[in-house]
Amino acid sequence: MNMKRTTALLGILFLWVSLAFTQDEVVWKFSLEDLGNGEVALIADAKIKQGWHLYDTNIPEGGPTSTQISFDQIAGAEVVGDFLAETKATVKYDATFQMTIGSFQNNARFVQRLKVTDKTSFSLQGDVRAQACDDHSCTPPLPIEFSFTSKHLPATITVVETSSENNVSPAENSLSDFTPLWSQDEEGGFSSTTVTVTEVDKDLLWTPVIEELKQFGMKGSTAGMSIFWIFIAGFIGGLIALITPCVWPMIPMTVSFFLKRNKAEKKKAISEAIVYGAAIIVIYMVLGLLITGIFGASALNNLATSALFNLIFFALLVFFAIAFFGGFELVLPAKWTNKMDERADKTSGAISIFFMAFTLVLVSFSCTGPIIGTLLVEAAMSGSILGPAIGMLGFAIALAIPFVLFAIFPSWLSTLPKSGGWLNSVKVVLGFLELALALKFLSVADLAYGWGILDREVFLVLWIVIFALLGFYLLGKIKFPGDSDVPHVTIPRLFLSIISLAFAIYMIPGLWGAPLKAISAFSPPLYTQDFNLYDGEVHAQSMNYEAGIAMAKQQNKPVLIDFSGYGCVNCRKMEASVWTDPRVKSILEEEYILITLMVDDKTKLPEIIEVNEQGRTTRLKTIGDKWSYLQRHKFGANAQPYYIALDHEGMPLSPSYAYDENVERYIDFLQTGLKNFKK
Repeated sequence: MNMKRTTALLGILFLWVSLAFTQDEVVWKFSLEDLGNGEVALIADAKIKQGWHLYDTNIPEGGPTSTQISFDQIAGAEVVGDFLAETKATVKYDATFQMTIGSFQNNARFVQRLKVTDKTSFSLQGDVRAQACDDHSCTPPLPIEFSFTSKHLPATITVVETSSENNVSPAENSLSDFTPLWSQDEEGGFSSTTVTVTEVDKDLLWTPVIEELKQFGMKGSTAGMSIFWIFIAGFIGGLIALITPCVWPMIPMTVSFFLKRNKAEKKKAISEAIVYGAAIIVIYMVLGLLITGIFGASALNNLATSALFNLIFFALLVFFAIAFFGGFELVLPAKWTNKMDERADKTSGAISIFFMAFTLVLVSFSCTGPIIGTLLVEAAMSGSILGPAIGMLGFAIALAIPFVLFAIFPSWLSTLPKSGGWLNSVKVVLGFLELALALKFLSVADLAYGWGILDREVFLVLWIVIFALLGFYLLGKIKFPGDSDVPHVTIPRLFLSIISLAFAIYMIPGLWGAPLKAISAFSPPLYTQDFNLYDGEVHAQSMNYEAGIAMAKQQNKPVLIDFSGYGCVNCRKMEASVWTDPRVKSILEEEYILITLMVDDKTKLPEIIEVNEQGRTTRLKTIGDKWSYLQRHKFGANAQPYYIALDHEGMPLSPSYAYDENVERYIDFLQTGLKNFKK
């Protein structure tokens, strides 16, 4: 396939993602109408696609997502009453949800009344979330934003005098004035909690305790460990890239070029090969640094947990998997590589070798691109500013090593396996792995926004099918374009097929709730599973910091804060391998009040909170924003998982604990907190 067709396919892919992300099933239009007596109506008109329906605003608990409104900013006005439907709903019994539900077809009008207190400063910002369904599927309740200023007010509006005490913008509220509390129910949704915090000093609870943690010997940073594993992941990615059809044939060709170019001077050939390897490392390192420099580590981390980013990367991995399966050939424009060849011919010395290395990078893109892309995303999610650069360093070193070694020991070239059909098999295997990994990114978006479209059992069924098909492919039962005939199954293919099929069978008990510790870092958590016979998991007593402290005070227990995230791989590993230990489970459930705070929870706060952070104003819009700020502000940490034992005044009882799957050390950490609490 030529470049034009490839570009067209990429365009179609991004168009598909854009269409999937928009709610074409419902088109919204917002306006303001004068109701008289100083009131205006915020009108939300919905035009619903034929065959689809929209749900009412007062759906009972346990049903589909109701149509709801939220405000990011209100100035010069006050909300009056509830957000209600003006259009009469069709009310009928829904067998799926086993309840009576109101819905709308074709058109619907929703109204929110507002009393205007100041026409000059009037400003509204917010969104409406709604779920549209047909007989086969539903759209996620994504926000449809609206914004109005004083110029949008009807000319006939008159302001009625009101008490100035009520005319306070939500943005003026300080963090300590924030009182709405939220807790997570058994299904993972959020509802108002009944725990009161009137006796809790919230200013004290939010006071930084970084110096106190240092006195314990602060151990909360996982940066060093994360960077190490990012390097290892990059190195493994580089080794995998070596055995792809784009890179493997380049090894003997390039090394032979160096040796022929300097027949009389073997030392020079070796030195040039070393420079060639160093050039490869520099190119990939610069790529990693550019990614970090353009976006920044925190921006990459926020991007990596956004639904749009994860949906796009999910689609891209599926796209790359199809390319690996032989659906089409993904190549960069030939003029790019030709340009690099010309540069290499026209220059000399180290510059010439640098352009040769750049040519290798471009030629191998179709195989290395998906591996590099996956690596950069995983590095970005680590939150480390050096993550992408370190990942690229590991990748480049693995890629450069064989060119240098074979130049030093040219006799090894004769032992190198020849190119052949086995290289295409490597691409197909990578295609299966890319397809499986794509589901992880879809799962992160699904969990962060609470859509519920990829529950644990659905995820496991897809993985079981993918790895079972991979096993059958390795046995020669399935063929793809470019595959050679397999007259007999080789020993490596046999062992790999056994591993793949055994892995698929291993996951089957997970459909009934088995914890499956080996894949806990990738699969959705157990609470998303509808049918679950397993009772060994640990559940948080609260998903809210202040409410959990109040609960601990009532029961006279210490608090264990668990800073976690839906997209946090190491968090799932700790929950599956450490928390399920009977001794740890007993301590967490009987001796502590466990509070889990999801830093990537995209649920909107009732009001935007503005805080001053390092001389700049930070706006906290979601529940995840609030808990992430708490971790940075109070504990001076930003990586997850992060565990800290606290007393009822928010003071630490022991050193913090980061990712470490040693059960004995974790028990010692918990016992230290208990011992100091009893003192």
